[in-house]
Amino acid sequence: MAGKRKAGGSAATRAADPSWTDLLRARMGRPPKQAKGERPKTWKTRLRRFLLWSTVTAVVLALVAVAGFIYLYKTTDIPEANAEFLTDASFVYYADGGDLGRYSTQYRDSIPLDKMPDNVKQAVVAAEDRTFYTNNGIDTKGILRAVFNNAKGGSTQGASTITQQYVKILYLNQERSYKRKVKEAILSLKIQREKSKDEVLEGYLNTIYFGRGAYGIQAAADVYFDKPAADLDLREAAVLASVLNDPNDLDPADGKEARQALKGRYQYVLGQMAELDYVSDEDAEQAEKRLPKFPKVAAESTYGGQKGHMLTLVKDQLLALKKNDGEPFTEDEIDGGGLRITTTFDERIMKSLEAGVDEVKPTEGEGFTRPKQLHAAAATVQPSTGALRGFYAGQDYLKSQLNWAIAGGQAGSTFKAYAVAAGIKDGYALKDTFDGNSPIEVGGTEFENQGDSGSGDEGGAISLLAATEDSVNTAFIDMTDAMDDGPTKIVKMAEAMGIPPAKARKGTGGIPRRTLGLKAETGVALGSATVSPINMAKGYATIANEGVAAPVYVIQEVKDRNGEVLYQHKTAAKRAMSADIASDVSYALQQVAEVGTGTSAQMDDGRPIAGKTGTATKTGGAVSSSWFVGYTPQLSTAVMYVRGPGNGQLDGWLPATPEDGKEGYFGGNYPAKTWKAIMSRELAGAPVEEFPEPAYVDGEAPSSGHAPYTPPPAPDPTTTPPRPTQTPTDEPTQEPTQEPTQEPTQEPTETPTDPCGLLGCSPTTEPTQEPTQEPTQTPPAQPRARAPYGRERD
Repeated sequence: MAGKRKAGGSAATRAADPSWTDLLRARMGRPPKQAKGERPKTWKTRLRRFLLWSTVTAVVLALVAVAGFIYLYKTTDIPEANAEFLTDASFVYYADGGDLGRYSTQYRDSIPLDKMPDNVKQAVVAAEDRTFYTNNGIDTKGILRAVFNNAKGGSTQGASTITQQYVKILYLNQERSYKRKVKEAILSLKIQREKSKDEVLEGYLNTIYFGRGAYGIQAAADVYFDKPAADLDLREAAVLASVLNDPNDLDPADGKEARQALKGRYQYVLGQMAELDYVSDEDAEQAEKRLPKFPKVAAESTYGGQKGHMLTLVKDQLLALKKNDGEPFTEDEIDGGGLRITTTFDERIMKSLEAGVDEVKPTEGEGFTRPKQLHAAAATVQPSTGALRGFYAGQDYLKSQLNWAIAGGQAGSTFKAYAVAAGIKDGYALKDTFDGNSPIEVGGTEFENQGDSGSGDEGGAISLLAATEDSVNTAFIDMTDAMDDGPTKIVKMAEAMGIPPAKARKGTGGIPRRTLGLKAETGVALGSATVSPINMAKGYATIANEGVAAPVYVIQEVKDRNGEVLYQHKTAAKRAMSADIASDVSYALQQVAEVGTGTSAQMDDGRPIAGKTGTATKTGGAVSSSWFVGYTPQLSTAVMYVRGPGNGQLDGWLPATPEDGKEGYFGGNYPAKTWKAIMSRELAGAPVEEFPEPAYVDGEAPSSGHAPYTPPPAPDPTTTPPRPTQTPTDEPTQEPTQEPTQEPTQEPTETPTDPCGLLGCSPTTEPTQEPTQEPTQTPPAQPRARAPYGRERD
């Protein structure tokens, strides 16, 4: 049948079917039949074919790799640099330019290449990349080694060029893989084209980590050798070039083993420098004998002691300022913008404050348990400028970040100074009298004097001067009530002098910028408001500055890393009271220190001081704070003692002082003695300056009944008849008939001063009337006469 084949097909078909024939021969135990004309395959033939195909494959893969590299090179852009490696530390300085501290994301102080000594540049090149000046920015062997090690499961190795290291730090991460290595190579080639060798080396030396928290050569020179990079010698340069290879294991401060390891690397670096003719063989051999001396760089923390409190305050103040261009400072700018910040702080005054507190603050005593609960804070302000020259926060910043010089406490009777100023401005005089009885009731509220006398006191008129000297509460309540809207006027005077309002307002100064609890109420003069020692020192500084209030400030000047001035403090002083009123207030506060509750503050050198003691009580009568605030013409300092959270009970807990037995909670005890210890140090060697004479301002009193106390005339021992009970009001005839010969009219100069004293004219004076508007220039000529009263416990 046409088209059909016999089973099995023709012989030609079977022969053409190698699978069929091979199967048949295999069944017969024979090897496959070779095709006609085909030579048998030998091992050489197979090898040649393998090599051929391997070469072709390698060429193809190489072409693909090159094409891929070219593609990656063209499509890979240089990324944004790692932000932290672009930062420069911002440095903070004392007022005299001394180093105070720094802010930094990384401690780095970038400097130009020409500020780096040649031995530093040469040592780093010799240690890290001998071919730096001739290579194209990459290490091909290093890349291939990374690829093969990664392919066989091993770890990549180093041997990167300086350019590659710079790229890895600035643009990449620390991942160890061939992918990162390839990207590193691509970026290195691009950087090599865009930057010169000097630019790359400068960036590298300002970026690389040297250990001890230091990034860049300038910071490294500081932390290892306590000097700028420009002053490094050959040995020191070789050490830093060695350390950067392995900062964790080569720090000489880490012990003998680390020092030995460093010496080995150090000798290698010097040998490489000699091979490259950077130094002579003789110099290298001489330097190799020993490591350089490592100075004892201060191991204190950047934020240890008071520095943490200072740097925190400086940053807070800086964030509230605006630069010359009107833009505010930012956190990023402060932490990494390379700013140069000059503060008002005086290092000697800062140390004086801490030493003064340490000298006086008690640490033991009967009943004085848990002494760590006691917090003593202080602050010093310069009256003429408002500059905060120093403060003591109460403890090491690392132990507690609470700054008691800012947190403050209830002001107590130290607030009476503002009431004195407000009262005199309102028309009263220091000689005017007020009710010193205890207790008194005003507006339904009862007020009493604290201390030795209680509610059974019977007294009468007491002058404003005497009430200030001995801190008589009820007299100040009476004066406040007698003024026209007295509480508001006292608050306004305090604010004008430097005490911030209860709620911060735009343009409000102060540290902090508000005063908790400051209310226009009858008892405002007794100091229930919470005031910081900084603001209290500022308020009294206004009195010392003859009534001119210069706002307290901390930042004097800010420059950028290139020296351009970004901010300069400008004084915005305003007059809070007349110079005459200020001199009278100052006179009253001088008497506090001379004969009143603040005598413990008197200086050993006899210089004039003025100040006020103060204690505050909480509900139930327990004392919650103890103060002394005082000043000289040069400096104003406030001292505060509080307990626990700031309102713990001081009476019955603070021990009495052994030298005089005084109760510890009096403002005239520990606070006044601490003030003296501080100011004695601060003013050591300073000239003694006098206060202005009192003006005895005597305005028109806003209410009657407060005339100066006039004692009755003493009876004439030579006459028997009693004195008349009434005296003519127009011209008292003091002694026309009693002893006409005892005081001849031709010798009026026997009395050296006008007997019309601060507290008023005696019955033996001439019938001249006191001026009611203009200040008189007559100092007191007789002892103060007043009724008994209770003392406030200052």
